[in-house]
Amino acid sequence: MTETETATASESGTFRIGTFVVNRLGFGSMRLTGRGVWGAPEDREQALDTLRRAPELGVNFIDTADSYGPDVAEQLIGDALRGYPGLLIATKAGLTRPGPDQWMPNGRPEYLIERAKGSLKRLGVEQIGLWQLHRIDPRVPMQDQFAAIKQLLDDGVIANAGLSEVSIEEIEAASQYFKVATVQNRYNLVDRGSEDVLDYCESNSIGFIPWFPLAAGDLARPGGVLDSIAKRHDATPGQIALAWMLKRSPIMLPIPGTSKVKHLEQNVAAARIRLTDDEFDELNQRVR
Repeated sequence: MTETETATASESGTFRIGTFVVNRLGFGSMRLTGRGVWGAPEDREQALDTLRRAPELGVNFIDTADSYGPDVAEQLIGDALRGYPGLLIATKAGLTRPGPDQWMPNGRPEYLIERAKGSLKRLGVEQIGLWQLHRIDPRVPMQDQFAAIKQLLDDGVIANAGLSEVSIEEIEAASQYFKVATVQNRYNLVDRGSEDVLDYCESNSIGFIPWFPLAAGDLARPGGVLDSIAKRHDATPGQIALAWMLKRSPIMLPIPGTSKVKHLEQNVAAARIRLTDDEFDELNQRVR
């Protein structure tokens, strides 16, 4: 698995989101921004090169948000991939950024609608393929936030809608207003607090996008059972962690992120790994 030139995301399988069929191993854009997910990247050309390389590797599902930068990641994606055919670019709104590493929910309907329309311009698209509510704002009636999303769908600003960091009850409440296409909750090999949500999504054909899939690199470090299984596959621990996710559920859509082409190629190579049932069970039992 150290040779990644011929590995592509198409080997991860596919999932349908509305009229889009995406390869399940996608790309997350948060790491394209500056430190603290704030401001421009240290190396803009490197970030653009990484984005351009993604579809060459079969990655046709790219996740971003208006709050990454803010506005920086969306603009980079627009600059690098504007007009590129066959891509589903998913974005989010609902979090404001007072400063580096600071996030505050804002679910006012007029704000959500304004930000979605701004995303259209930054991404350079006529319609957002997938728009997700980044967080449900506890200060704003939930039904008002869901009604704003329905309005975005009815007005054709977005084609599909999803939610982030939600419970089963919140998914069911949103479903009274619109079809929930995806759910994006924190989930990885050592953080499985959303198992119930994942199972619900699988039962209802809702795509599950695990953010923090490699636990900020912690799962890519050598040592333990991950390292042992990685050696059997001539792979890295991070690749095994991604392969575990892909095997965990057919609706799982991991979006590992990076600002470097080499690391992107390494992540995509995980799509080729096929864990045995015994290896999968071993990871389930020993890595928590």
